[in-house]
Amino acid sequence: MKISARLPSGPWRSPLRGPWLTSVFGLVLLIGIPVLFLTGLLSYAAYNPDLSPVNDKTPDKGLLGFYLFSWPTRPYWLYRVNQGVHVTLGIVLVPVLLAKLWSVVPKLFTLPPVRSVGHALDRLSLLLLVGGGIFEFLTGILNVQLDYIFPGSFYPLHFYGAWVFFGAVTAHVALRLGRTWRALRGRNVWAELRTSRTGTRPEPPDDSGLVSTHPAAPTMSRRGALGMVGLGSLALFVVTAGQSLGGPLRRTALLAPHGRSPGGGPGGFPVNKTAGYARIRARDVDDSWQLVVGGRDGARVTLSLDQLRRLPQHGAGLPIACVEGWSTENQHWEGVRLADLAGLVGYDTDPPGVFVESIQRGGAFRAAALRDNQVRDPRSLLALRVNGAVLTPDHGYPARIIVPNAPGVLNTKWVGRLTFGATTAGGHA
Repeated sequence: MKISARLPSGPWRSPLRGPWLTSVFGLVLLIGIPVLFLTGLLSYAAYNPDLSPVNDKTPDKGLLGFYLFSWPTRPYWLYRVNQGVHVTLGIVLVPVLLAKLWSVVPKLFTLPPVRSVGHALDRLSLLLLVGGGIFEFLTGILNVQLDYIFPGSFYPLHFYGAWVFFGAVTAHVALRLGRTWRALRGRNVWAELRTSRTGTRPEPPDDSGLVSTHPAAPTMSRRGALGMVGLGSLALFVVTAGQSLGGPLRRTALLAPHGRSPGGGPGGFPVNKTAGYARIRARDVDDSWQLVVGGRDGARVTLSLDQLRRLPQHGAGLPIACVEGWSTENQHWEGVRLADLAGLVGYDTDPPGVFVESIQRGGAFRAAALRDNQVRDPRSLLALRVNGAVLTPDHGYPARIIVPNAPGVLNTKWVGRLTFGATTAGGHA
């Protein structure tokens, strides 16, 4: 005997709920979520964080590391665009996600709660879908705000959560795509957009568990609901996108963390963390500061700031683009090529990757590993100057890394040691 779903009349009486409205929100998410997933994977390929023990830093290694590749250095703006799309789109989709959850929340209270084994599996997939979606959007937004209130590192949590969420999305689409398509074709979108509140009627009763058996009078039209969600997404775009687009829109990026600009002048562009936050003391960067460069067969060179300045200097016009989605316009950097520093320690040709260590004491990301293609790019510098002036303390004085098309987290500031041919402190590639 077939058991039909029964929706409690209770508080779920909105006449707007039904397969069509849910399908409209679902269609938007169906377009947006794959873009988020793809740009997120590309971001991890660019950053290549430590995802042990399931994945390590080596391409083609690890259960989910099959797609990793040597992130290119050209075009120099690729990561800026990729991460800007990822973060901005993720925030813009929040109203759509909330509206989709609102439209289907009655299904959590359908009776009986489980009608068959297949229905039980379907509800389990929904748990992963809803829970994974909330987790991914919440951790992503908190990361943009630099609020790390969740346990553990953001990067593996967000990475593995994305695979769970996207797997649940894929299963949900496979199960519901036919019904969604029929729902979308069952009503004329232009007719719905012309229908006022007084003309709004509930969708016909069906077995979806979304249509109330005792609908209340409408308080807005479906046109109004779609407009409210659309305006919410537009407002979030206006207060978010400027941090990636730059120019006049940067002033409207109200959701971006503030206090990142250290003032005017040559160093008057955003920073992620200040010298004070990194607990850099004046005596750490005075005339006693030295750069230690390690290389082939234990070769080691120690250079003072004056000695670095006497080496051949090169320039590059590059932006800084961070994982959190914000970026700067192009700044003109000057310094010593990483490939030239590799030549001082035995790598005259085909220099390998380099492990970079900072002298900072506070915060995370005190070290970063750069790949060989990044070291070999002639625009990859140990920068000593920016925009014609010596680096400011907040921008990494006396020396910082700048690499084209690399996430800002890899552009280490307050550099103290470079070890070519290593991927960890004291290690070797």
